[in-house]
Amino acid sequence: MAPEQSDDRTVFRPAVPADVPVLVELVESAYRGDASRAGWTTEADLLDGRRTDADGVAAVIGKPDSVLLVTERAGQVLACCQLEHRGDRAYFGMFSVRPGLQGGGIGRAVLAEAERIAREDWGVAALEMTVIEQRAELIAWYERRGFSRTGIYSPFPYGDERFGIPRRPDLRFETLTKTL
Repeated sequence: MAPEQSDDRTVFRPAVPADVPVLVELVESAYRGDASRAGWTTEADLLDGRRTDADGVAAVIGKPDSVLLVTERAGQVLACCQLEHRGDRAYFGMFSVRPGLQGGGIGRAVLAEAERIAREDWGVAALEMTVIEQRAELIAWYERRGFSRTGIYSPFPYGDERFGIPRRPDLRFETLTKTL
């Protein structure tokens, strides 16, 4: 008799169009508004407005050389991240963990799986991302996982509400990188 598989195992899979509504809700809850305050990190003090919408998530799902990785357990979506193959690097973004589950190891597991895909499936040498410079606690978390600050900055897209409504005038992104 084959052993039964437990429903509580963590599963990683590529997102499909039917996932769009739950992924929009997940990303919004992890980044913005009062719901995001249940986790250990949030953008709610820096930005109002939306982080993404259904069109944005659907575009990531349909983008060539890209995957929106879903993490679920017992049929419940717990986390996600975007990976985009860019030559000898992979871009890591849209990283979201349900706020009430943050700090429990799910984020580390998602990051490890993203690194595995980038290294083993795509054969890339590095993972890179952009993080709002003012999110010091998040940058420190990435540094503890082997990422380095590059000192390369890009401007925040002020005036484009698709990225949120800034609550301060000095936001910018810093590129972080990790050799795989």
